[in-house]
Amino acid sequence: MSRATREAYGQTLVELVNEGHDIIAVDADLAGSTKLADLQKAFPQRMVDVGIAEQNMVGVASGLSLTGRTVFTGSFAVFATGRAYDQIRNTVCDSGLNVKICPTHAGITVGEDGATHQSLEDIGMMRALPQMRVLVPADYNATKAALRLAAEADGPFYVRMGRHKVADIYDESF
Repeated sequence: MSRATREAYGQTLVELVNEGHDIIAVDADLAGSTKLADLQKAFPQRMVDVGIAEQNMVGVASGLSLTGRTVFTGSFAVFATGRAYDQIRNTVCDSGLNVKICPTHAGITVGEDGATHQSLEDIGMMRALPQMRVLVPADYNATKAALRLAAEADGPFYVRMGRHKVADIYDESF
């Protein structure tokens, strides 16, 4: 089967909330593309859309994490890391906040949006930050597992997802 890694995002967060995890998501006006719309539909009170403002997204996520919640963010990789790097570095990582930076549309296969939406440097940027754990899952099932790991572990995570469908490598028990 072929599915995009981003397809697992909203679905997994809905599952985690149904299991009792105190999760909220902050999105930069891309919930349809990031698939956080699944969470928004199931639990509208657990979704905040800050508009096209990734720096604000990380700031709001940081503040919400200080209330004890696990906070996930949503945008495209190039914007989630490039526009919000200072906020991720100085607020999330230096303080070890429970914020999960989970962008979609990573890499060079973002379709007709072209070079302005492509991101290759995001892994290096996030890997260099203190306390940040970087996960780049290979398929849908690995993405579900990565998101679950990020939700269950305290502190900053970067979970990188793609736009296009990829063949399943791992089975559902991964």
